[in-house]
Amino acid sequence: MSIAGGIVIYVIVWWVVLFTVLPIGVRIPPETGEEMVPGQADGAPSRPRLLFKFLLTTAITTTLFLALWASDHFAIINWRELFDPKS
Repeated sequence: MSIAGGIVIYVIVWWVVLFTVLPIGVRIPPETGEEMVPGQADGAPSRPRLLFKFLLTTAITTTLFLALWASDHFAIINWRELFDPKS
């Protein structure tokens, strides 16, 4: 795996994991007993905790990427053979 390919794979996996992590722990104002601000969307979270979610996303993505890199580097799984259209 080249450096550029690794960066591209990491960024794509990071975004997929982010959209998976975003709904974790979301509470809307009626659930928390807070008053809604005029013009506020009904589904807007009270505390989005984005920094925590970005860090969690980075940790999960790094773990997944390292597993993918190790399987490619140590030839645990031959990805080229697995996705070869000739077979």
